[in-house]
Amino acid sequence: MSEIPNADPEGIDSVRMTWNNWPRTKVEASKCVIPLAASISPIRSNPEIPTLPYLPLRCKTCTSIMNCFSRVDFTAKIWICPFCFQRNHFPPHYSMISETNLPAELYSQYTTIEYTIGDKNHNPVGEFDVKSAFVFVLDTCMIEEEFEYVKSEVKRAVGLLPENAMVGFVTFGTQVQVHELGFSDMSKVYVFRGTKEISKDQIMEQLGIGGAGRRNVPGGAVGVGGYQQQRGMPMQNSGVSRFLLPASDCEFTLNSLLDELQTDQWPVAPGNRPSRCTGVALSVAAGLLGACLPGTGARIVALVGGPCTEGPGAIISKDLSDPVRSHKDLDKDAAPYFKKAVKFYDSLAKQLVSQGHVLDLFASALDQVGVAEMKVAVERTGGLVVLSESFGHSVFKDSFKRVFDSGEKSLGLCFNGTLEINCSKDIKIQGIIGPCTSLEKKGPSVADTVIGEGNTTAWKMCGLDKSSCFTVFFDISSSEKSNAPGSANPQLYLQFLTSYQNPEGLTLLRVTTVTRRWVDSAVNSEELVQGFDQETAAVVMARFTSLKMESEEGFDATRWLDRNLIRFCSKFGEYRKDDPSSFTLNSFFSFFPQFMFNLRRSQFVQVFNNSPDETAYFRMLLNRENITNAAVMIQPSLISYSFNSLPQPALLDVASIGADRILLLDSYFSVVVFHGMTIAQWRNLGYQNQPEHQVFAQLLQAPKDDAQAIIHERFPVPRLVVCDQHGSQARFLLAKLNPSATYNNANEMAAGSDIIFTDDVSLQVFFEHLQRLAVQS
Repeated sequence: MSEIPNADPEGIDSVRMTWNNWPRTKVEASKCVIPLAASISPIRSNPEIPTLPYLPLRCKTCTSIMNCFSRVDFTAKIWICPFCFQRNHFPPHYSMISETNLPAELYSQYTTIEYTIGDKNHNPVGEFDVKSAFVFVLDTCMIEEEFEYVKSEVKRAVGLLPENAMVGFVTFGTQVQVHELGFSDMSKVYVFRGTKEISKDQIMEQLGIGGAGRRNVPGGAVGVGGYQQQRGMPMQNSGVSRFLLPASDCEFTLNSLLDELQTDQWPVAPGNRPSRCTGVALSVAAGLLGACLPGTGARIVALVGGPCTEGPGAIISKDLSDPVRSHKDLDKDAAPYFKKAVKFYDSLAKQLVSQGHVLDLFASALDQVGVAEMKVAVERTGGLVVLSESFGHSVFKDSFKRVFDSGEKSLGLCFNGTLEINCSKDIKIQGIIGPCTSLEKKGPSVADTVIGEGNTTAWKMCGLDKSSCFTVFFDISSSEKSNAPGSANPQLYLQFLTSYQNPEGLTLLRVTTVTRRWVDSAVNSEELVQGFDQETAAVVMARFTSLKMESEEGFDATRWLDRNLIRFCSKFGEYRKDDPSSFTLNSFFSFFPQFMFNLRRSQFVQVFNNSPDETAYFRMLLNRENITNAAVMIQPSLISYSFNSLPQPALLDVASIGADRILLLDSYFSVVVFHGMTIAQWRNLGYQNQPEHQVFAQLLQAPKDDAQAIIHERFPVPRLVVCDQHGSQARFLLAKLNPSATYNNANEMAAGSDIIFTDDVSLQVFFEHLQRLAVQS
């Protein structure tokens, strides 16, 4: 399947599977080595998807939705569900249906279709019609320079928000300050201690909102809060007009507040870290939103500039001689704060999911800030995460702006999503890896084994966007009966139902129904082989490996991947026993071993030299991006620019380096423009500025333009590295290349090429070992 260059491999359905033809039995499926899995981007936009203004028809037995695979009896006005074969009568308003007069959902090309369910999430609060809310939670323990950067970005963000989006503002350092934006006469702040956990009820009582609020509303606030009570408004929403205001109303107040805001004034003893209570700040923001806007799409936008050292969620002591936990510490159980902090963020995640709210994390610091601990809360709520070195760096600034951009470049942030999956009788769902939470909805298609968020057929996604992607793992029920799945019906069906609230506040339901064939792989494996998707299989293995590395103690990822690859090649390779030279792989599998070679060397498996924060960040993005993007994270793309040919793809190998070439490496998180030695010398001499060397100037510009095009499209914005051969930054390229030339065989090198100082095996050696082990009897 990978042989045909396809502009959009995901098509209208945005579904890609590891196997596009499924083995009939559980035993045959386990022999396939690569699990049966589907990757779906449930709300990816596609101009061919029709939107219908009416409600869908559901099967009365299995509640799946009528689709283009349903059989229809036009005379009896009955449709048969392809999942449970129930016969359903059409309602009266379908009475005109006939072979020549079909509703859109029965057209064969509309395997994905969208229904407008209506504006039921419309949440009027006083005179505000709340569609979405953003609470900015800003760290004030920073140096002045960083603080100025982050303040100017928050101002810009508030200016970009839709006028009716609600805005709240919380700052934190040693203590947490909740700013009452509705009280514009002067700045008014509620302060919470940063040392201990605060319950949601305590937060409501202290802020004077909710049931406890009546007696606690401080004098100044009654005028604002009380104004709504006179109009018969319920008490609970008095908080909305005090702490959350439409962007258009509070932009001026917030800008002047930011201008006056200072860094945390609490004294820091020499040799100590500042006391920073990130955990309490996030739980105050969650409590505020839970009290004011439960069930309404809202995001907590956390801007964090260092590790939490105070109260719940602390990841390190204040003593600077104590280093922040490393991977080694986590393996040896020598990170005393880790488990407690994860437990705290786990409970925060549950609270946010029950409220339907999202946590977005923007962390910018030279040291770790605790992304590894917060990962659970960000991932379960479907939040965004950006990790950078400074709030002044383009990785943060450009990414942060993209979140609030509208129009073409918008991320399409949606709220309150749920995903339900219906499947044919013998298919079981093991779980999902991706930014969602299991709703624990049991049913006949729930598998006994769990992978990721499992034990359910429905998932909650508090936040999702156009690029959100989920990997669903399937299993086949172990029915020993003679009628194995598919003997009666050669097709299997899967239906994905995604309901969500779009940025305009409308509730939509997208229905994607796909079909694949059952094949009897014991009799004929040819069809099975032709349905293999190498890219998807590599990404699914990467996601599965990352999950195992996080959840299983002492898991050796490299060995596990190697064993599976050897089993895979033994099963699908063609060879004579014990004769490595006879080994060949079908073209449908030819790229897969190379993907596995690069996965073994990638930052997902080799955590050495990365902090736990970076590893958590990489894995969160691996789990939420689509297959094409995730494949680039595993196996970067390399393009070569030279005088005598057009830009062309180059092998990801040290042999691709040439003195007279420029290379462009895209490894997803960074984009590297690498100048060969001669090119760099000419550039330093300024040849590109001379009119007779126009061609050279164009050669220098081409990779820069292509790099900008990649950066422009991507979120989070990648880091741009421009470097020269033998320069210190060249390591960004060399680390990703296959070390076919190392210091051991440097004497065979061509002039102008390069070597890599490593003891890693090269792809060639890896293949030789793989062939030898795969053909062993």
